[in-house]
Amino acid sequence: MSTPGTSGIGEGAGRSVRDKARAHLGKHFTRATAWRSPELLVIERGEGCYLWDDHGRRYLDGLAGLFCVNIGHGRADIAEAAADQMRRLSFATNWAAAHPPAAEAAALIAGLAPEGLDVVFFVNSGSEANESAIKFAREYHQANGEPQRTKVLSRRMAYHGTTLGALSATGIPQFRAPFQPLLPWFRHVPNTLGWEREDEVAAGQAPCIKAIEEAILEEGPETIAMLIAEPVQNVGGVLVPPDGYWTELRHLCDTYGILLCADEVICGFGRLGHWFGSLRVGARPDLITFAKGVTSAYAPLGGMIVRGELMDRLLDTTGMFTHGVTWGGHPLCTAVAVANITALRDEDVLGNVLTLEPHLRQGLGELAARHRIVKEVRGAGYFWGIEIMGDRETGRELDPEEKAAVCRELLPRLLKQNGLMTRADDRGPAMLMLSPPLVADKTVLDDLLERVDATLTGAEAEISGGGP
Repeated sequence: MSTPGTSGIGEGAGRSVRDKARAHLGKHFTRATAWRSPELLVIERGEGCYLWDDHGRRYLDGLAGLFCVNIGHGRADIAEAAADQMRRLSFATNWAAAHPPAAEAAALIAGLAPEGLDVVFFVNSGSEANESAIKFAREYHQANGEPQRTKVLSRRMAYHGTTLGALSATGIPQFRAPFQPLLPWFRHVPNTLGWEREDEVAAGQAPCIKAIEEAILEEGPETIAMLIAEPVQNVGGVLVPPDGYWTELRHLCDTYGILLCADEVICGFGRLGHWFGSLRVGARPDLITFAKGVTSAYAPLGGMIVRGELMDRLLDTTGMFTHGVTWGGHPLCTAVAVANITALRDEDVLGNVLTLEPHLRQGLGELAARHRIVKEVRGAGYFWGIEIMGDRETGRELDPEEKAAVCRELLPRLLKQNGLMTRADDRGPAMLMLSPPLVADKTVLDDLLERVDATLTGAEAEISGGGP
């Protein structure tokens, strides 16, 4: 602790980064054992699809940071774009004004979005993007003469962020529990898990679609402002919607006057091989929220894209969308977005994803066949999850204690041992998540598959032996 009259600067001289981080750095969503561990992981540099820790050990980044480093690590061109912008204009707001990088980034993004989504409102993160969409939906309905439309429907186990509104939309019980009571005008409806196995069920008759309509009718259609969903849902096991699902969501929203929002914080900017996941799954949303891949995480940026006629209706009636943040559309961040999107486009990175998706799919399928602890592999593009069970041949599932131990202890230990930077997720089914940088070529994907194979081999030995 610094003494009165001193700045405290330099007091940490001689202490390691690890010691400083353990003593002073708040770690996000980190369990106490890892927070306080003398072996706290310290990442020093990255290049392409690989990272190096402070001991010089190399890891394959199998999660693209947090589903975000789409262009890969260590791009000098993006760093230079940031430096150039800082030298030219370090800050200007988008409050009753504009500046070149924000205008250029907005035009680029609108040009890539589904038809009609042409107004881009910048904030700083995915949570803020979804918070913005919630506020827009409510103010739009007020402007449209329906102020009673305040409620939001979202799906069970879906993650939409951690700010109070976004957390209220989030459907993960363990994230919500410490902060109850949350905002009251949110209702959670079933996701698509399990429906893809019911091939004979038409989309409009699927239980998960019928449950959404039942919720709308129970709440009162005239009270619903928005329905929000990810094109491919992350938490719960990388849930790829069956054909027709998003068409039915659009039909329900049109029938009952509800705005449809696609949360593309993960799925946007190439993760599914398209600029937006909505284009892959056939969605026609009124709003799209984004973050992560828009800058490939070289700078913090998020936002929402709104249909122009909806924004015009609000502005013509109220004169202003009553929302904003200081850093929204920051010059540095939007300049980075322009450089990143331009590189993704010019280097046909999305084409790389679509070309190599079958190779990744086949490799994961072969791993699933080889390992009895793999229940199922789900995903699309460069976004995959491996569901873990006790034994596929006997049908034994992991009990809650086993699932927690496998995901919080066993798999993290084996992943580190095999030099694979990704995560196990126990918020729904036990999942091993895979989301490499979109620039990963066949050699990197083969390396990824080998490391996953070694991890599953180790996990299978311990699970079958009665462990972990």
